[in-house]
Amino acid sequence: MEITRIFDFLEQLKEKHPNKTDILSQKKNGVWIKYSVEDYYEMAHLLSYGFLALGLQPNDKVVTVVNNRPEWNFIDMALAMANLIHVPVYPTLGVDDYAYIINHSDAKLVIIGNETIFGNVNSAIETLTDKPTVYTINPIEHQKELEEIRLLGLNTRNIYSPIVEENKKNITGDDLCTIIYTSGTTGLPKGVMLSHRALTFNAMAHGNMQIVDHRHRMLSFLPLCHIYERSMNYSFQYLGVSIYYAESINTIAADLKDGNVNGFCSVPRVLEMTFEKFRSVGKDMKKFKKKIYFWAFNAGLKFDNNKKSFFYSLKYNIADKLVYSKWRENLGGNELLIVSGGSAIQPKIIRLFTAAKMRIIEGYGLTETSPVIAVNRPKDNLVLIGSVGKIIDGIDFKLADDGEILTKGVCLMMGYYKDEEYTKQVIDDEGWFHTGDIGELTKDGFLKITDRKKDIFKLSSGKYIAPQLLENKIKGSPFIDNVMVIGENQKFVSALISPYFNYLHFWSTKYKLHYRDHDELVKNKLVVQRIKKEIDKINQKLAPHEQIKRFRIVHEEWSPVTGELSPTLKLRRSNMMKKYEKTIEEIFGSHFD
Repeated sequence: MEITRIFDFLEQLKEKHPNKTDILSQKKNGVWIKYSVEDYYEMAHLLSYGFLALGLQPNDKVVTVVNNRPEWNFIDMALAMANLIHVPVYPTLGVDDYAYIINHSDAKLVIIGNETIFGNVNSAIETLTDKPTVYTINPIEHQKELEEIRLLGLNTRNIYSPIVEENKKNITGDDLCTIIYTSGTTGLPKGVMLSHRALTFNAMAHGNMQIVDHRHRMLSFLPLCHIYERSMNYSFQYLGVSIYYAESINTIAADLKDGNVNGFCSVPRVLEMTFEKFRSVGKDMKKFKKKIYFWAFNAGLKFDNNKKSFFYSLKYNIADKLVYSKWRENLGGNELLIVSGGSAIQPKIIRLFTAAKMRIIEGYGLTETSPVIAVNRPKDNLVLIGSVGKIIDGIDFKLADDGEILTKGVCLMMGYYKDEEYTKQVIDDEGWFHTGDIGELTKDGFLKITDRKKDIFKLSSGKYIAPQLLENKIKGSPFIDNVMVIGENQKFVSALISPYFNYLHFWSTKYKLHYRDHDELVKNKLVVQRIKKEIDKINQKLAPHEQIKRFRIVHEEWSPVTGELSPTLKLRRSNMMKKYEKTIEEIFGSHFD
């Protein structure tokens, strides 16, 4: 069957895998709760009838703030079949961001997963003039529940089933399916509009390159509201792969093991933590075992999947028997496929995991491109460590004169919701989307990301950081004259701070601090504690991933004369990174060397 709308995946599942008993599963209190294809199909349809019975009109927006669980998929498919627009939102945002997104998206309905999420979202809704209706999945006192919508659908299916079936005939691939809010250069979230066809084409394109099928299980723990995990989930459904949702981020290893899964999608930070865990295991071993362990560990760091000689293979077979197989046993015992995205991952981690038969496949894309632009292709043995793979078939791609990656075609967004001006800034007159990333192609056509054109960067968790927005907030402190936020591809955000010395001198006199020069002053414990108090106050207003975890106070005042600032007083970030290279290494530690 032709697949051009996301609910076509559901129809295909029913057609090709009608007897599958665990297409979606969720870990609750240590027990896997499993849903069959038939369960999935029925739940999605009943909810679609229920949404219509609530009086929602075509193209109304529905915000979901829900952790990974089967209900996310039930709602997603139901909204699509009811011709409604799904606006999935992170469960970890601050009150201000929730208020902005709910208001800006014109949401008529908000669905909240649990009580932990409810507090912030409800506080945001209370600030709005036009308040949407709220439903929750988990029971919360005095709140309407999603189960009520399902029962409403059950009781009205004779009325609304014909409408849904008509929708399934008339909705086209070019119709708007979802709006995903992502950070823009202004700091305000931007609503990326994606069509059904963009989502389905992209999911099938990278799905056709996978080495998993209906016989396999994949663990899911990255947020489904993010286009990366969402697209992978569509891809798995397209392939008939069972999706198992982890109980929490802290139970991944246990869930891999007792779920008997064959892989998962990840971001570099999770793999970095696992890498460090593998390394730390050997430190407590006795002399001979320790020597064997680190022989295998260090051999893995040099692994090259293109070398095929007998002795080379023999070395890794020995290492696998003695060490690598033990790692896999702790993760369920299966050889694993790990898809990594969100930001760059260190090649040494890819080599070690791949040597241990936990193959890491790296790709690249953006929310605006639905998302995958390029990916390594294990099915065709087209994998180059250190690259993000080859360009997806059917995607138009080119490099601008300055190396910026440009793309257009079926996977490109329809634009930013209610923001034509910004849409025109990133999509030129010829329809090319300017990604803001700088790349290069190898002679064999593998894409490598070499730089970021804009200041916005990603943490290793895949979260975007808009540094200028944070810097402006930090500079609101009377103690701070200037600041540079750093942390690209690291696990947390940090900052270099140049204090406002006139104010600091005044404060120091008040507290009778003695110092010879600025260098001694900024190292004073009381000064560091006072600046930390300022940072802590600012952190309270930021989303968790934006918060400044570490900082260093420098003794220099930044200026155009000394090279830290441009003539227009903007930070010269490349100059700063070189000048404070040792300080930055100290902040993030040898873990990222």
